[in-house]
Amino acid sequence: MSDHGARQASEELGVLIKETQAVLHQRMDEALRPIGLSVPQYVCMQNLYDTPGITGSELARRTFVSRQSMSVLLQGLERRGLVERSEEAGPRRERATILTESAVALLGRARATVAGIAETMTAGLDRPRLEQLRALLTDCRDALRDGE
Repeated sequence: MSDHGARQASEELGVLIKETQAVLHQRMDEALRPIGLSVPQYVCMQNLYDTPGITGSELARRTFVSRQSMSVLLQGLERRGLVERSEEAGPRRERATILTESAVALLGRARATVAGIAETMTAGLDRPRLEQLRALLTDCRDALRDGE
């Protein structure tokens, strides 16, 4: 394959990944909305559950929002009784945030819903192809991270 052909194939792959991400986000939004969550709220809660003590900056990065948007998102979750934030600021003036019991229950429902969407997305792949796709996407992600 020529350099031009390889570049074109890489560009097409980038577009395909973005299109897949957009459809996945849309399906997640459609499924999460009836249980009262947006995709960013779900991702935020999932990260708080999976990584206790995560900093606000890291939480924003993993949720794909700005720090300012994360602050607004957390305030909304706090008003709904889904997170509790410490009154006292810790290092770098960040307030520790934890999920409430009701949030953990809601997150369980949300995770089951999102798992169903992921299963639909990968239903046409047998185990070896699924593992290969995972490895290839991990390599692509890591190549972009290394380029930072």
